[in-house]
Amino acid sequence: MKYRYAMVCSSNQNRSMEAHSLLKRHGFDVSSYGTGAHVKLPGPSLREPNVYDFGTPYKQMFDDLRRKDPELYKRNGILPMLKRNSGVKLAPQRWQDNAADGSFTVVLTFEEKVFDMVLEDLHNRDHVLLKSVLVINLEVKDNHEEAAVGGQLTLELCQKIEAAESWEDSIDEIIAAFEAKHRRKLVYSISFY
Repeated sequence: MKYRYAMVCSSNQNRSMEAHSLLKRHGFDVSSYGTGAHVKLPGPSLREPNVYDFGTPYKQMFDDLRRKDPELYKRNGILPMLKRNSGVKLAPQRWQDNAADGSFTVVLTFEEKVFDMVLEDLHNRDHVLLKSVLVINLEVKDNHEEAAVGGQLTLELCQKIEAAESWEDSIDEIIAAFEAKHRRKLVYSISFY
């Protein structure tokens, strides 16, 4: 593969990890991140989320939730999701702390708020390399079913970008064809860092 990809959602748990897992299985050079202040997972109620720091291993979260209420977290899909995540990488990572990971060619986000945060962060970084980066938002609801669909759509979009002679010259056509085929609106921007 000729490009480096980053998948970014809020907590680096569901949408970004579904896409990360799928792209990794297809041989892409891919990483994933979250933009939130903390990692949040559903709890017994909306007012009682499970909150972890970025860098807390997925396995540790899995063990913690399995100890708290194995039936609830199995039924709502959190335990299987954490098991998948731990097979992809050790722990969730925060986008704003990723400068040491090097540069990416394409960054995909799955929520407009995350898209805005990534662009703001790129704008605020030291522009040493002046390397172009394509940032695309594919809006995906944060549930397991939609994350699976979003992962497939992300794979297809990244395959089209990868196959292009030059993504800079053909991105408008790639995006237009994708939107027409899937009836989904993509927001994208080219930034530098």
